[in-house]
Formats: sequence, C-alpha cells, structure tokens
Amino acid sequence: MKQVRHIGLFGATGVGVGAIVGGGILALAGVAFATTGPSAILAFALNGVIGLLTALSFAEMASKFPESGGTYTFSRKVLSVESAFTVGWVVWFASIVAAVLYALGFAHFGMIFLQNVAALAGLEWAWLDQPALVPGLAIVTTILLAISLMVKTGGGGNAANVGKVAVFAVVIVGGLWAVTRQSGGDTSAAFRPFFSSGVSGLIQAMGYSFIALQGFDLIAAVGGEVKKPEKTIPRAMILSLVIALMIYMPLLSVMVAVGTSEGQSIASAAAEDPEGIVAVAARHFLGPIGYWLVIVAAVLSMFTALQANLFAASRIALAMSRDRTLPTVISRLSKGKNIPTVSVIVTSSLVCVLVLALPDVSAAGAASSLIFLVTFAIAHWLSVLVRQRSEASPPPFLSPWYPAVPIVGGLACIGLAIFQGIAVPQAGLIAVIWLSLGGLLFLTLFARSARLRDVSSVASNPELSRLRGNTPLVLVPIANPENADAMIALAETLVPAAVGRVLLQSIVVAPPDWNPQENPEPTDRIHAVQRELIHASVRQGVRAETLTTVAASPMEEIARVARLHRCESVLLGLSEIAEEGVATPIEGLLSRLDTDVVVLRAPKNWHLVERQRILVPVAGRGGHDYLLTRLLGSLARKQNCDVKFLRVVPTNTSAADLKRVKKELDRLAYDNFGGRCEREVLLHDDAIAAVVERADESGLIILGVQRIGPRQKLFGRFTRQIAGQTKCPVIVISRRG
Repeated sequence: MKQVRHIGLFGATGVGVGAIVGGGILALAGVAFATTGPSAILAFALNGVIGLLTALSFAEMASKFPESGGTYTFSRKVLSVESAFTVGWVVWFASIVAAVLYALGFAHFGMIFLQNVAALAGLEWAWLDQPALVPGLAIVTTILLAISLMVKTGGGGNAANVGKVAVFAVVIVGGLWAVTRQSGGDTSAAFRPFFSSGVSGLIQAMGYSFIALQGFDLIAAVGGEVKKPEKTIPRAMILSLVIALMIYMPLLSVMVAVGTSEGQSIASAAAEDPEGIVAVAARHFLGPIGYWLVIVAAVLSMFTALQANLFAASRIALAMSRDRTLPTVISRLSKGKNIPTVSVIVTSSLVCVLVLALPDVSAAGAASSLIFLVTFAIAHWLSVLVRQRSEASPPPFLSPWYPAVPIVGGLACIGLAIFQGIAVPQAGLIAVIWLSLGGLLFLTLFARSARLRDVSSVASNPELSRLRGNTPLVLVPIANPENADAMIALAETLVPAAVGRVLLQSIVVAPPDWNPQENPEPTDRIHAVQRELIHASVRQGVRAETLTTVAASPMEEIARVARLHRCESVLLGLSEIAEEGVATPIEGLLSRLDTDVVVLRAPKNWHLVERQRILVPVAGRGGHDYLLTRLLGSLARKQNCDVKFLRVVPTNTSAADLKRVKKELDRLAYDNFGGRCEREVLLHDDAIAAVVERADESGLIILGVQRIGPRQKLFGRFTRQIAGQTKCPVIVISRRG
C-alpha cells in the first residue's frame, strides 16, 4: 500500500517553518548574545548562509529521490545498507530528541502562560508549581498530537504557524517603531562593541546557534507525501529558511537596539537571563504586551516544532521499516487514508519515554544537534557522489555553484559538529551509546532481512549499482551458440548494460603445442562461434563485450578469467546434468570459482517470455538466499513473474510441524520476493515426484545448491533427478564461496 501525495507547497513549507521558526531563537538567542554580543546577528546570518547551502544540497537529493526518509533515504540509495541504517538510526534518534525538547519547551512556556493568567486574574493556583506538571503536560500534548497525526493526512499545524509568524511580526514592527523613537546615537551605541569576544566568540556563537535553523531537512523526511516533489521540495526548503531569516534578522536587531535598559548591553542582559532574553527585550520596548506576545509565540513555536518533528520522525521510521532496518510492523498503513499509524505510535511513545527517562535533557539536545550537523555534512557528500554517478539521469533540481556549495557547506557543517563535540563532550557520548545500541540490534535482528531487501532493491532498480559506484560484471562462457540468445538475455537481466558489463567468453581449446597454420580447425570453429555471439547480441539489443582466449583446459581458463576480471557472477550453459555417480566438468569448475554462479539448462532456442511461471522448491533456509533474491528481482524487473515457493513434507507430518513449516515458508517467501507470490506446502512422501509434477505447470525452475568443497559433486541426487525427469528449463544457482 503506497502513501498518497497530498502535501502541497504551503503544507511542505509549513513543515519547515513549524520546525525552524521560534523554538530555536527563543532558546538560543540568549546564549549567542552572551557569547559574542551584538555580533550574534552576524552569527545567525552566517549560519543562514550555511543553512541555505545545506538546503540546496538537500533539495538536489530530494528531487532525485522524492521519497520519505530524508538523509536516511539518500544514504540508502548511495551507500551500503549498513551505512544507511547507521544514518537512519541516528537521524531518527535526533528527531525524537528534538521532539522531546520541544514537548518540554511547550509545557514550560505553557505553565508560564497559565501562571501569568492566574496572577492577572488574582487567582492562587498553587498546583501550577508542581514540578511533575511540566513532563505531564509534555506527554499529554505529545499523545494528542500523535492522535491528530493518525487521523489527518498531513503534518498539520498551519494555523499555529500563521499565528506565530503573525505574533513575531507584531513584535518586530513594535521594535522598529521603538527604534524610530530613539536617537541615532543611542541606537548606534547599543551595537558597540559589536564583537564583545572577538572572532572566536563569533565562531562559538555560530556553533551554539546553528541548530536554530534546523528543520528544513524535515521536508525531505516527508518527501513521499509531497505533491510534485521535484519542484515543491526545493521551493519549500528555500522558502522556509528565507521566512525564518526574515524573522530572525530584524528580531535580533531590534533586541539589540531597544531591548535593554540604558547603560546595559545586550550581552550582559542575555548573560543574566539567556532563556528569557527575547521576552525581556520585548517587554522593554513594548511593555507587558510585548512579554505576553513572546510567551504566546513561544507556546505556538514549541507546539508546531513538536508537531513537525513527530511527523518527520515517524516518516523516517516508516522508510527504515520498509527497508527492514526496523521491524516491518512499523510500515503498516491505515486503511483508507494510508497513514503510518504504527510508526506514529512507536515514535510518539519513545518521545514520552524519553521525557521521563532522560537525566540530562540539555546534553541530549546537544547530541541531537551534533547528529544533525554530521548528517548535513553527509548529505553534502552524497550530493557530490550522485552528481558524479548519475550523469545519464541527473537530479531534476541542480544546485547552483557546484561544487562550491557542497564543499563549503559540508566543511562548515563538519567544523560546527567538531565544535559541538568539544563544547559538550556528553553529546558525543550519548551519540556513541545510541549508535552502539543500534549496531547491536541491527546485527542481531535486522541484518539478514535488511540485506536481502537491499539486494532486491538493487535488482529491481539497477541504477542503484551505479549510484553506489559499482560496475558489476557477469562472465558468460559460450561454446555452443545455439543457446546464445537465452544466455545473453539472462545475463543482461542480471546485469543491465546501463549499469554493468556482460563479457562473452569464447575459448580456443587447443593443446600447448598447437600450430594454427597446420591445424586451422579450432580457429575456424571459434570464428563461427564469435559470429553467432555478435548476431545474438544484436538481436537481444545487448552491448556485450567479447573475449577470446586460447587454453588447453577450458574450465581452468574460465576460472582464471573470472578471477582476473573480478566478476560478480558467472553464467554457465549446460545441455544436460549427468546422472548420479557421474561427475561433470562444470562441477570441477564451480569448486574453483569464488563468484556467484548461475547455471542454465534449457531447450534449444528457449527464450525468456513476457510472463513467466517460476517454481522455487525449497527444503528450508538455504545459503543462497541473496543470489535467489537478486535473480528473482532481476527477472521481475524484466517480465511479469508468477512465482511459487514450494515446500514438500512427508504425509505423516504433525499439525504443529506443518504449521511451523508454513510459517517458515511464508517468511522465506517474504524475505526473497517480498511476499508477492504463491506459497504451497505439499504433503507427499516423494519430494522429487511432487516437484516434477508441479514443474509441468511451470515455465522455469530455480534450484539452489551448496558448494561444499573441491572434491564434492555440486549436483546432488535431488537436482539430478529433477533435471532428468522434466523438460522444463532449469536454473541452478550457487552462492559465492
């Protein structure tokens, strides 16, 4: 079930504005002013430039991969599944921690609002002083927002966004009016000294406050639900940052100009009350109404930021679950509206738990900032890789000033991340602990199914190989050109020419003392083979490469070429599989190959048809799942496949064992083909006869075999009997090693 794209430009911009505007400046403006004085304005401006550079790289990536998940999705397309999990795991955590901070911030300012209302009304509400009220209100608000996200198809919060922007606008206009009422000399004096702590203080202020502009990345995290994402996501990212800067710059300026008492600098005022400096400054130039406006803006800002982070974090978890790097139950969508209710429940539950469990919320917030900065740098790096590796299909939105944008932006993010790690050592420790926990869970619970899913994704979308910098090579030795069409078509299915190479090998079999002039027959024969291979390649529309070598032992030569060219797989043709007890030369070859091997036994002039019925007999959990998943994914990409997984068990199997076997088969089918297939558990005392019977209804059989050792026959009794008793085409696969 796919999600519906229902978020337009206004809604997508609202996600960014909801996350950026308000919460960050209310929490960090005081720290920035206390650190560097009036030059905090410049610190925010420079951070805005870095933010815009980062947004450009994010926008380019999001236009190329318009799916939910943000940085995780970008990493999954370009990096290994292990690296993608690492990025997704920490970004999910960072978004959850950000939601925790905003939930507590909303509760904190909400209590201040209620206390002031009670004071104005002359009421004595002693219960408002209870310390448990803040986490309690944070949890209740999180639960209510989670419920709203489960019943509405969108991030919501647009009314609150408009409200807080309007409140900030009133504060700014009031501040500008106050500036016009004081002398130019007083205004100028308020900005001196501009750098109260020199350049080092400016850099420190940038490090503390950059995260105030975080939030545009959440638009990419919900990209799978955005309409016309190639255009909407880049515009929404830039627009949300511009709106934030249009509020931040004049607000900070009027705070410096008219937000303090005579003789008091903004740096000293911020040092006295860093968390409340915005409200204090607004009260100074607007009176009590200014204070109330800031409190209202704070409540609305924390609310919308909490909502945006919950929304985005649930979509990151959804994307990871679909890739099986988190439990698959998280990816379930509600009927009708296609809302990821389970993902919302899991994410909001973690937020509620962390509200109560985190002993040091500020350190966790610093860890969240550190993680975001590192992932921003990763996004810059990925944008460079994608630009280099997707020349044939570049992103719809291309960042200007390439490669200066990703280089400058990436280095700036890394520099700020290093500062954050040094300034708050606990942040790095928390990030390492969470990462270690994720690594343990991945290796013990998710690794196998996640890797299988990744193999299937690459098979279904070969462009991922190119995006990851891979150029897979399949070696196809052909001695008999009668089946060249089928072999070349299957090779191109495994490795499309657009992303890899198909190398057709023909071998002149001749003794070491061969004299071509005296015995031209091998040369003539190989010329005929090469001619047929070229013709078959043209017929199939495959730009295959050809390689001709001379060797006395063709099997040893195939193994040598496979090692020399570092082939990902070798595709072999076989007319018949010998009877039991008779070793075949191909079995000796496979014992020497350290690649994936696919052996095709098919009738003369057999072709891959548009619709193929494929039978996959299984006897449990084999060791060739990755190759089977890759083969089925490749076949499904090229044609309509009706796949059936068949398990044969004795007729005396107990009901409990039969239930267990069915469950195992369902799991295997899901892992190898996503469950889009038939599964049959057949009660029969002769497994070979049962498979042969089902083979008559199929157009292709896929069998898996293990490579045990150099002296062991590859094809066991089961494989030989199936091949001998059916005329159905057979593909035998063997995993590398």
